[in-house]
Amino acid sequence: MYGSGGRKLRSDAVTDYKEKAFELLKKDAEKILKLINVQLDHLTMPQCPLYEEVLDTQMFGLSREIDFASRLGLIEVEQGKDLLSELERQLSALHEAYTNKKNK
Repeated sequence: MYGSGGRKLRSDAVTDYKEKAFELLKKDAEKILKLINVQLDHLTMPQCPLYEEVLDTQMFGLSREIDFASRLGLIEVEQGKDLLSELERQLSALHEAYTNKKNK
C-alpha cells in the first residue's frame, strides 16, 4: 500500500489505517443502530416516509462506505457483511416487534 507521495507504507501504518477504517465504519453503523433502537424502545413504526427514507439512505451510504473500504483493502468483505447483517437483523426485529404489538 502506498501513502501520499507514492511512498510505500510500513506494515504497522497499514494495520493502523485498517483499524481506523473499521472503527469509523462501526461508528457509522452504531448511529444507524441508534435510529433503529429508538423505534424499538418505543415500539412505533414511523408513519412518516421521511424516517424510512433517512434509514434507507443511511443504510445505503454505509454499504457504499463498506464497499469502498473493502475495495481499498482496508477491511475484509466479511467484516463489512457482518456489520450490515447486524443492522438488518435489528431492523427485522423492529418490524417484528411492531407487527406483534399491532396485532395484539
